[in-house]
This record gives sequence, structure tokens and C-alpha cells, in this order.
Amino acid sequence: MDDTARALTPKGEKQAARMAAWLDRQLPEGLRVLSSPSRRTEQTARALGRKFKMRAELLPGGSVEELLELAQWPRARGAVLIVGHQPVLGQTIAQLLGLQAPECAVRKGAVWWLRQRERLDRCQTVLMTVQSPEFL
Repeated sequence: MDDTARALTPKGEKQAARMAAWLDRQLPEGLRVLSSPSRRTEQTARALGRKFKMRAELLPGGSVEELLELAQWPRARGAVLIVGHQPVLGQTIAQLLGLQAPECAVRKGAVWWLRQRERLDRCQTVLMTVQSPEFL
């Protein structure tokens, strides 16, 4: 089976619903939600109950540069939620946080909340929280 056609498992559906409920309490109005058009990421984004756009740049095989440009990081006005795939999510997180490893391990269904701020005339990426559906 084509990996992009693979659906969430029943466990994945429960995790998506649990994470969506948590996110709904945290996320601001006006949030932009961008999802890979793969079936399981679409199902995950749909669990939020908010409008979202599917973007081919977020399919497996995409690059960090494509993801950052799509999210308009760091110049975006307002919050952006990306529903995507490994390894590019972990590669992006590692680059933004200045980690030595080429990528971060990102658990399925987890949320990594990053924020850009300016401090002492320098831009910094701040890790606000990491939330996994197993712990909700």
C-alpha cells in the first residue's frame, strides 16, 4: 500500500482526538493549520475541527527549507500548526533549536510548540512545550 494512502489506526484516531481536545484549549483564533495531504495527516488535522489547507510540500520527502517557507518562519504573523511527517519535522526542530543531532525524535501524534522571539537584538527560538497524546 502507498504510505500516503495509509489511514490512522484506531489507536491513532483516539490519540488524534485527545491531542485535538488539548490543542483546542491552547490555540489562538486565527491559527493557520497546514497539513500534508497524506490520508493519516488529513485525518489528524480534521480532528481539530478547524479549517486547514493541505500542502504537497509537507508530504514525506519534503525539506526543512520548504517547511519553513510554507510556515513563513520566522516572519509569520500569528500561529501556524504543521501536521506533517518524520524525518523532516525532527530535522526542522533540530535546526531551529540549534541541536547538534541532524534531527529530533518526534513521537507520533506529538506536538512541539516553538516560538520565535527577539532578545538582546538576537532572534531566538524558544521551545514552549512538547506534548504527547499518551500523557493527556
